[in-house]
Amino acid sequence: MSLCIGVVGFILEKYKFNILGGFSYLLIILPLILLITFYVNGRQIFEYDSDGEALHIKNRNIIPFLSKPLSDEFPKYKLIKFETITMLFIKRLYVTISSKNNGSTTLKYEISYLTKKEINDLKFSLNKVIKANKERR
Repeated sequence: MSLCIGVVGFILEKYKFNILGGFSYLLIILPLILLITFYVNGRQIFEYDSDGEALHIKNRNIIPFLSKPLSDEFPKYKLIKFETITMLFIKRLYVTISSKNNGSTTLKYEISYLTKKEINDLKFSLNKVIKANKERR
């Protein structure tokens, strides 16, 4: 949306008003940088539900055309391990689940926009599930 407004503003500036001069290219460059930042940081909306016998994890973008939404649901007993990785502003969650075909499968989710408290709550919940799985075996 902001990219479209920037392009329209650039066209109006270039051919009608001519107030900004050479700075008129910023009307396109700044929204483009914002769009690239959204794309690099990954999906902004992360939903996690551990109620019941299954784990429901959804990860989607606020800009629908940037990336395909992820939605996974699997039984709690299939969870083997998880890992969170932080690289500058990018945070990722890797969840390893048991699979009949390959032995294990790793699922990747972007959690860059979660707060530190939300990440700690997520880790606590996943650790609780893993501990219950180890006790069951």
